[in-house]
Amino acid sequence: RNASLVRRRRECIQCGRKFTTQERVEEMPLIVIKNTDISEPFNRNKLRESIVRACIKRSVQPETIERVVSEIENELQEYIMEVPTRTIVSKMLQKLLSIDAVAYIRYASVYYQYQDIETFLNELKEIKEKTAAETLQLQHTKS
Repeated sequence: RNASLVRRRRECIQCGRKFTTQERVEEMPLIVIKNTDISEPFNRNKLRESIVRACIKRSVQPETIERVVSEIENELQEYIMEVPTRTIVSKMLQKLLSIDAVAYIRYASVYYQYQDIETFLNELKEIKEKTAAETLQLQHTKS
C-alpha cells in the first residue's frame, strides 16, 4: 500500500450509493523532458491513457492498470524536478511486459517506430525469450 494515498468511502444519503475517492499528497511538480527537448508537466492521465490504449481488448483489469500507473508515478518521485521521456517509457514497458506481452509490443511498436519487419520480429523474439526465461525461473522457484 502507498502511505501517501488516502482512501475515503462515503454513502449518499439520498440514493444510498457508495463512493470511493483516493487522495494523494501533492508532490513537487515533475517536469517531463521530451525527446525534442521540449518540457511539459508530468501528466498522470496521459500515462494512464497510454497504458489503456496498449491494453485495449486484452484481459488486463482496470485495477491492474491503475496499480501500474501508481507504481510508475511512485518510482518517478526519485527524480527531483525533471525526468526524461525515455525513463518513463522504460518503466512503462517494463511494467507492460510483466502484465501483458501483447500490450508491450503494441506500445513499443508505436514508441520505437520500427522501420522494417525484421526489427519488429527481432523485438518479438527478444520478448519471447524474456518471457520464457521468466516462466522457467518461476517454475524453479516453485520447486
